[in-house]
Amino acid sequence: MRNWMVSLALGALSVLPVSVPGKVLADERVCHHALSLLGEPKLPADYKHFDWVNPDAPKGGELRIAELGSFDSLNAFTISGSVADGLGSTVDSLFRSSPDEPSTAYGLIAECATYPDDYSSVTFKLRPEARFHDGTPITPEDVVYSLEAQRKSNPQFALYYANVKKAEKTGDHEVTFTFDSTGNRELPMIVSDITVLSKKYWEEGPNGARDITKSSMEVPLGSGPYRVKSFESGRNIVYERVADYWAKDLPVNKGQWNFDIVRHEYFRDRLPAFEAFKSGLIDFWQESSALSWATQYDIPAVKNGTIKKEEFAHKRVAGMQGFAFNTRRKQFSDPRVRRAFTLAMDFEEMNKKFFFGAYKRLSSYFENSELRSTGLPQGRELEFLNEVKADVPPEVFTTEFKVPANEAPDDLRKHLREAVGLLKEAGWNLSGGKLTNAAGETLNAEFLLVQPDFERIVLPYIENLKKIGINATVRTVDSSQYERRIKGFDFDIIVTSFGQSHSPGNEQRFFFGSDAAAREGSRNAADLKDT
Repeated sequence: MRNWMVSLALGALSVLPVSVPGKVLADERVCHHALSLLGEPKLPADYKHFDWVNPDAPKGGELRIAELGSFDSLNAFTISGSVADGLGSTVDSLFRSSPDEPSTAYGLIAECATYPDDYSSVTFKLRPEARFHDGTPITPEDVVYSLEAQRKSNPQFALYYANVKKAEKTGDHEVTFTFDSTGNRELPMIVSDITVLSKKYWEEGPNGARDITKSSMEVPLGSGPYRVKSFESGRNIVYERVADYWAKDLPVNKGQWNFDIVRHEYFRDRLPAFEAFKSGLIDFWQESSALSWATQYDIPAVKNGTIKKEEFAHKRVAGMQGFAFNTRRKQFSDPRVRRAFTLAMDFEEMNKKFFFGAYKRLSSYFENSELRSTGLPQGRELEFLNEVKADVPPEVFTTEFKVPANEAPDDLRKHLREAVGLLKEAGWNLSGGKLTNAAGETLNAEFLLVQPDFERIVLPYIENLKKIGINATVRTVDSSQYERRIKGFDFDIIVTSFGQSHSPGNEQRFFFGSDAAAREGSRNAADLKDT
């Protein structure tokens, strides 16, 4: 698994919800106000607000945010279409995570949760005052419907909630999730973040039941702090704060959701979006380009303080970003070919020329954390690997994984020679500057991009690939076409990322699961599976 990507810039953790003081139900079960996978929650059951907020923050004003691309759907629960940004602020979940506590969540729609010692189920006590925007109450039936509808509409939800055997109403304000196994301490946390939908809205539309599996420009019924005020398809979407939001005074929300209006403006590419920011038409900009950070902020607005430029280090897991090779394509099925691509990439030169030395090449999906890959497998990791030793490359047990580095002047040349040797072993022979196999086929590779900025990174890489006979090209498409091709796995190579947390769990199925490899719209871009 470690050699299928080229890292640009770059085991599961056993965790458990702990028993903490909470409300005691009639049958003497403790109903927990919070769930945590990494020790006790920081805040007690009678907390007033999160520590990082100003509980007396004023309400009002407008926030303008730039988005790249376009959108053609307001249904966030299907893989069809390009979904508008910001819809998450219109809906609520059973519990809500706390940004300053890894893998910790506090009750929102659900007041608290209880579970048996073997974690075979979890029961949520819903708040009687919880409401959708039309004033109808949020019921256990809505929660049950939400699970089944989301599993049906999106393959990622189907995988994420795969261990949920059933959900059922077990009281007037109570819903219970039963799991297909015992001892999985993460499952109560997983189902706590389910977005709750209105069963009545989706099943009783003006023309019959609405199809949650299809894209739609109809504004859906929500329950969150914001609602859609207006939109122009593909151009902008505007949200307004719900003045009588049912949960506005709950501790989990106190001091938050303060802007009256949040406007998302769409731009086709970065240049006009950044110009809008510099001219004051956009209020916030998160810079992702080291080149831009170093060269494009010597402007009056920064000098006079109108734009405040800040850089800070975070303590979160640094998710890996890199090139994903679609092994559904025949030319990438051999790991020696993928290794050859890795050897041809000169990250050090890219970093120096394009990134001002600001980037660090990562070697793990969990960099910047204790979960990162280091050394040889040992302990429980080795125990797990030994169980599947026949299916794992032998070098996993003998050689510490390290990405190739071009530190000396001759390193790239040596790596290219090694790449040619690997390609020859894989049946590709160099003749007339082109690599061909026994069937006379040429080794081709297309880099599919959606951001033109990446072309300056890919084009020098392509030149190195051509030196060893690989016919590589780049194609940049618009966001709608890109999304369609990604969801249908219609690509050779893409730039992708793996956002990770301090408590990896069911979401790993999206990235690396065999079932996800065959599901359209999944995030298993490389087609990793057990064959």
